[in-house]
Amino acid sequence: MLKNLKAKPSLILGISSGLLLLAIPSILFLNPVLRERLEQQTPLNSRSQDSFEAEKDQPSAVMNLVFLPVEEQETQLRAIADSNQASLDRSRARYLLASILLKKFEGGPALRLLQGLDKQYPALAPQILLKQGRAYELSNEPQKAQDMWRKVIERYPDSPVAADALYNLGKTNPEYWEQAITQFPRHPRTHDIILERLKDNPNQPQLLLNLLKNSLPEPSTNQARERLVQEFSKQLTPSDWELIADGYWDQNLYQKAAAAYQKASLSPRQAYRMARYLQIDNKIEEAKLGYLKLIKLYPKAPETALGLLRLADISKTQDALIYLDLVVKQFPEKAPQALLKKANLLARSGNATAANQTQQVLINQYSNSDEVADLRWKIAQQYADNDNFVKAWEWAQPITVNNADSSVAPKAAFWVGKWAQKLGKQKEAQDAFTHTLGRYPSSYYAWRSAMLLGWPVGDFETVRAKTPTIQKPTQRPIPPFGSDAFKELYRLGEEQQAWELFQAEIVDPTKLTIAEQFTYGLLLLDQNRNIEAINQIWSLKERETPEELSQWQSLRGTQEYWQALFPFPYYDLILKWSQERKLNPLLVTALIRQESRFEKDIKSPVGATGLMQLMPATAKMVANNLNLKEYSLTKPNDNINLGTWYFDYTHQTYDNNSMFAVASYNAGPGNVSKWLTRYESSDHDEFVENIPFNETKGYVESVFGNYWNYQRIYNPEIAQLLEKLPKVNPQNQPKP
Repeated sequence: MLKNLKAKPSLILGISSGLLLLAIPSILFLNPVLRERLEQQTPLNSRSQDSFEAEKDQPSAVMNLVFLPVEEQETQLRAIADSNQASLDRSRARYLLASILLKKFEGGPALRLLQGLDKQYPALAPQILLKQGRAYELSNEPQKAQDMWRKVIERYPDSPVAADALYNLGKTNPEYWEQAITQFPRHPRTHDIILERLKDNPNQPQLLLNLLKNSLPEPSTNQARERLVQEFSKQLTPSDWELIADGYWDQNLYQKAAAAYQKASLSPRQAYRMARYLQIDNKIEEAKLGYLKLIKLYPKAPETALGLLRLADISKTQDALIYLDLVVKQFPEKAPQALLKKANLLARSGNATAANQTQQVLINQYSNSDEVADLRWKIAQQYADNDNFVKAWEWAQPITVNNADSSVAPKAAFWVGKWAQKLGKQKEAQDAFTHTLGRYPSSYYAWRSAMLLGWPVGDFETVRAKTPTIQKPTQRPIPPFGSDAFKELYRLGEEQQAWELFQAEIVDPTKLTIAEQFTYGLLLLDQNRNIEAINQIWSLKERETPEELSQWQSLRGTQEYWQALFPFPYYDLILKWSQERKLNPLLVTALIRQESRFEKDIKSPVGATGLMQLMPATAKMVANNLNLKEYSLTKPNDNINLGTWYFDYTHQTYDNNSMFAVASYNAGPGNVSKWLTRYESSDHDEFVENIPFNETKGYVESVFGNYWNYQRIYNPEIAQLLEKLPKVNPQNQPKP
């Protein structure tokens, strides 16, 4: 045995190092060379990994600090980091403190916190080594920094963090940049490399295409798309043009999309979108030819069904009926939509008998469709308008059973209760309101039902004065997508690192999964890109495959989903000015969400600006009343100050009735005054239904729907009441 050992001096060194470590641990710290060798040869501590798995989802004092100002965070993090007891939270505190110090360019203190932390905190081991490199760089030790970045690549070659290391090393050796482009095409550092190379040599369309294929729709992506079109159009393939066209279409840039689709390969989607653009551009005859071309070339494609429905909308009655019949015959999944269009078309042309027959076919053969729900609701309303509440009930009640997921179902469920009240059937009314609350808890009609059931949620006449209890989350949610490292960084508030890691980990930036898109929305909220975030999350319901819709429904059952859809940007300012004006802060929050989705710089086509979408003339009037000489509508404090004054003014105009105040905020006091003389206003629900401006009617329902959602999500009292509701069975809806 000794003979063999003498033949292998490197093995002797390995054994000797281990013996030294066991015998006299202090020598390890006196011998940097030996320590470095051991660090390079020592794998991650499996006990540390097991400990992380056991603790990662447990309550965390560090996670509770994320929403505090940095100065307050730092004080409390130091106390946790100085603890003598090893724990995941202690490692988290050391990591965050090091991050804070690096932002202050304090490399030495950061290095002391990071030393050996990669063994104790395996989830972020690559990030820790990367930060150590940065700490050495700040300490003016470039060689040690480069050694540390090489260690990242050697130990974690598949980790996206290696792209950061490759980027840093590539500043002195271009071969590392080539490796980053090949191995990590979606990483933001790779995108930085590409942009640097394009700056040195702009004539590289393949790099622009690489950027386009591997990036989310961020500003650099849009610039790459524009450059490809303007500078390299002759070098692009049909598949390149399709990629460009799809990007334009997704941004509603239909004219640019159509121009690009003309150069893409012919396909059902390409043909449909070309015709659809012409219709949007009001080139009706050309659009007809485009749809007819689609039908001829792809008679069985799903896009053809949409094309036939669109074609019917822009054709004469006889031709339209032919196209709709073709949809019914060849595309059964679109038949309900075609039959409803056909019935309406026949009714408008004066053929009542044929219209009724078509409606009956629709009801008999497609009773579960959304179109039948819309038809039933229309007929129910007609009976209700003639005070035939029994018939109205009979037509509306099946919607809540057969079409429970349709957009009109919450309204139908609520009005079944209202009509029951009018008929003196109080028990049935209570059951209907309870059903509405339980089955459609996020709807505007859930709030109306809760109010009529006596819950402490406020009515139109009392909601202004309420000050609901708000309990916001103390920690960030666990995103449904991403590695342990990404989830840790996100929940620790390391926003930039989480954002970069997310981009590197997604599978296909041009087609996000449900989990990826929701996580994308969470990250956009971090960046205060609120309108983009809310739209990303809201549009999840538009997915088409059963699997995706099932995933969306599961996500929709989580508290995190609703908190992301109804966030609290600028809440401190909202609270300040709401208290100043004696307004319900949740009502102001609800109005801002509807007006601007919390986008402070947004401007409408007519000039309404900022969070509360004030017109310049209105803002000037308010500023004069406040004796405010200087203000900016894009500054949140100024905008909310002016907006809440005006919202208070609309309340005072209508005796503090918040429904009239909200309607006036949208349509102007003159219109609301006219409606008050024209319609009976004692029943507020009926008044809302009678508002003749569809935009204002929808606005009122949306603002109060927002208000209700903020209550049910963040008010513990309301949340507890909702939890106590009996489980909903659609078959139990009361019948007349």
